[in-house]
Amino acid sequence: MVVIILERVSARLRGELSRWMIEPHTGIFVGHINAMVRDRLWDKCCKGSGNGGVVQLWSSNNEQRFQIRMWGDTKRRIKEYEGLQLIEIPIETKEEEEEKG
Repeated sequence: MVVIILERVSARLRGELSRWMIEPHTGIFVGHINAMVRDRLWDKCCKGSGNGGVVQLWSSNNEQRFQIRMWGDTKRRIKEYEGLQLIEIPIETKEEEEEKG
């Protein structure tokens, strides 16, 4: 299984992904596709994301039983810890919040 999460991307890119996967919630795509299609969709998402972000998760034969990769401006980050992929949610400082307005 493959899951792709899109943040702040064009409707055109979402429409392209809907040809291969279902969109149960806005910006979240789920499907069962092979590795070649998964990688090609990843390339398409990275090139078409603009200022947005892309997260992709897929089933894998490792300890966690899945892998994650991220591209662009996402609200979270991947941190590796002893071979595990963990998610970090950065804490924004007051200066960063003021810059965003």
